[in-house]
Amino acid sequence: MPPRTLSRAGSEPLWRQLQRELLARLDAGEFTDQFPGELALVEEYEVSRSTVRQALRQLRADGVIVAERGRQPRVAPPAEIAQPLGALYSLFASVEAAGLSQHSVVRTFDVRADALVAERLELEASTPLVYLERVRLAGDEPLALDRVWLPAAVAEPLLAADFTHTGLYAELARRTGVRLDHGREEVRAVIPTAAERAQLACAHDVAAFAINRLSHARGRPVEWRHTLVRGDRYALTAEFSAAGYRLV
Repeated sequence: MPPRTLSRAGSEPLWRQLQRELLARLDAGEFTDQFPGELALVEEYEVSRSTVRQALRQLRADGVIVAERGRQPRVAPPAEIAQPLGALYSLFASVEAAGLSQHSVVRTFDVRADALVAERLELEASTPLVYLERVRLAGDEPLALDRVWLPAAVAEPLLAADFTHTGLYAELARRTGVRLDHGREEVRAVIPTAAERAQLACAHDVAAFAINRLSHARGRPVEWRHTLVRGDRYALTAEFSAAGYRLV
């Protein structure tokens, strides 16, 4: 196969041209079986190894490919679960909508006090809270670490529920009549700690979404939730157009 050529006459750096070329080839359906290694790209495009590495570094940063030290790059698999932004959603329902079996390992389920969470829920510091901590699995593989607090005065009937295979919001509505109607989320990209990686069974180079959620029902806060979701299995989506950005 003759070498592919990049323009050396213009102002665009070679690594960016190479990145654009590789993206075009990916969009055309190439590399489904195997992504070429650094040396193969050096030979194919007649560029330096540093040029190839810079192009691949950007593809890794954009989540297009996955590359570990000493291993050949590979095309990143598509996220198994895509969650629209702006919707009040249940992770349980999102997993099942993706066609994956869903169950949880309940690590802690009790009543306790937490002054910081109580403040977020606009309660006195010593107010009893129902606390549920789970490892959420999708398709028998860990997806998320989920921690949720609710006022015991509202959520105490939940203590009789089995959360190994049921959604919190469905049980909350069924057992208490409370239905969440709005809330606010903050999503950050984080690197899991060693202990979190062990619980999520993810590689050292996999980032995660840290999601903090404050949910309300009838004008009062009733849920504070912190969820750590594997970034290689989950994606947040939104729609936009010339008219603006629309959360769905």
